[in-house]
Amino acid sequence: MSEQQGFAVWLTGLPASGKSSITRELVKQLQACGMTAVVLESDAMRKILTPDPTYSEEERGRFYRALALIGELITRSGTNVIFDATANKREYRDQARRLINKFMEVYVACPLEVCAKRDPKGIYAQAALKKTKTLPGLQTVYEPPMKPDVILDGQTDPKIGAVLVLDKLKQLLYV
Repeated sequence: MSEQQGFAVWLTGLPASGKSSITRELVKQLQACGMTAVVLESDAMRKILTPDPTYSEEERGRFYRALALIGELITRSGTNVIFDATANKREYRDQARRLINKFMEVYVACPLEVCAKRDPKGIYAQAALKKTKTLPGLQTVYEPPMKPDVILDGQTDPKIGAVLVLDKLKQLLYV
């Protein structure tokens, strides 16, 4: 096991707020600095942890507990982690913060109307047609962080957001 623990960054925000775009840019910027990170993206991880998701409260709780534990194991091995996951309740993100020593929470703030207009996965359209009943921020609660380490505007260029995250990582002496 590595003696140097990796850091973790959790990007949270409404679905389609810009988390994935910022994550992609952050990975590029970390690579430019000679660093790597494992991205734990919620849709990809659901295929493994909950292949037939119901998005019930109980299932979400199990999913995010597992995601936090996976992130903790990865950081403990000396590898950096970026969580690209809505995690609609604070308790999900707080659990990761308790488990991971070098943890940073990033809130990607974006108005619901903008997220719904973007809708790259069609989830807001499905909610409008009542094909889903669990869309965070619209049909179920989304709890923004109380004290995020960084707040980003989801309508701003993702490259700028990634620079701000990297700057904060440097300020915290994680990089």
